[in-house]
Amino acid sequence: MSVSDLDPVPAVALLARPGAARERLREALAHADVQIVLEDDPMTLEPQALHDARPQFVVIALEAAIEDALERLEPALSAPGLTLVFDEAELAARRDGWEAQRWGRHLAAKLHGHQQVLPPGAEDEPALQLEPGLPSTPPVPKETALQTHLEQARSWADDVPADGLYSPPAHLHEPVALEQALAALQPVLPETSAPVQAAPEPPPVPAAAPSVFTDHTAWSLVDEGSDAPAAPQAAATTTAAEPAFDTAHLSLVDLDAAAPAGSRAGALLVLAGIGGPDALRRLLAALPSGLAVPVLVHMRLDGGRYGNLVKQMARVSPLPVQLAEAGQRATAGGVHVLADDIGVHAAADGLYFQSEAQGISIAALSAEHSALVLLSGADLAHVGPALDLAAAGAWVAGQVGEGCYDPAAATAVVAAGMVAGEPQELAQVIAARWGLDDDGDAA
Repeated sequence: MSVSDLDPVPAVALLARPGAARERLREALAHADVQIVLEDDPMTLEPQALHDARPQFVVIALEAAIEDALERLEPALSAPGLTLVFDEAELAARRDGWEAQRWGRHLAAKLHGHQQVLPPGAEDEPALQLEPGLPSTPPVPKETALQTHLEQARSWADDVPADGLYSPPAHLHEPVALEQALAALQPVLPETSAPVQAAPEPPPVPAAAPSVFTDHTAWSLVDEGSDAPAAPQAAATTTAAEPAFDTAHLSLVDLDAAAPAGSRAGALLVLAGIGGPDALRRLLAALPSGLAVPVLVHMRLDGGRYGNLVKQMARVSPLPVQLAEAGQRATAGGVHVLADDIGVHAAADGLYFQSEAQGISIAALSAEHSALVLLSGADLAHVGPALDLAAAGAWVAGQVGEGCYDPAAATAVVAAGMVAGEPQELAQVIAARWGLDDDGDAA
């Protein structure tokens, strides 16, 4: 039995600096039917005070000013059974109206562990459920219903006026058979006709003189045993010298240099959005310390604070986390956070980052050597390219479960037959396919 079953009202601690972001988060928690056991500024809060409050969830308004404070509170935040919910302070302060209500419903679903994120009154809307089977056949009209109309039409048939303006000649009649119809169309030939003179025969063609090649009576088989002298043939008297095998100039082929660019253009691309920081943290924390491919992370942030995202993920990821820069090469076994204007292109020695106004392009990855994971909040526009990459041989997966606040894109790829699972489960599959052992060899 879970904690939520014993205590239906979750205990929540709110950590945010005083200001508009803190007030908006307090309002969202008030409508989420939770118990706020602690509300304090992380700059002045002591780890023991957070531990004594015994919260089940900690809602944190992230901003650059509290990064050092979060490191100081790390022992209390890492307590077992404690769930962290992050939100950008700048976004929380601007969130209002419909957007604030929508985020509050997602937050309540996260805290209470359910999937109901629709506004009130929309829960009872019937869902369109397709059922297998043949469509129902339309009803067949009964003969009894038509019998009255047939009898009435038969009684009126004699009263219908006929066409009296035309009467066919008496000597014409309609053929009763196809042979008679065809015979009526044939022209009549006269009984006697003048004899046709025979055409003069052409003069006979003179016979051609017999050719010596067409006279097969003089042909005979060759007598292999005859003593006829054979034509002299020049025999080779010298034997060509065999070439010597020179081993002094042998060298090994550089397989990496000769391999196609696509073999080193593979990567693990992770796409996320609303609710993505928590799902991304769970995914990266469960990855092994070595991977045969680079990990590319693209999570759209309205504030554009990708440096903060790098610091957050570096605390939990066993792999090194860094911000991708144009001209930099993607290294295997490293996590690269992509900004909105950073894309990739394949070169002979791997993937390189470049400036792209449209951001990351899924089609730029090598399908045979790449994997794609769609977490909560992934853009729906990525579903089509993701399925195209999967059709070409890539491994594609989507997040499912309670922590998926915005499951539209992830559910779409799962419905298309792709892999489904919680972030930790997907990380285990990734480790089994692309993980490295202690010797640095692929699993």
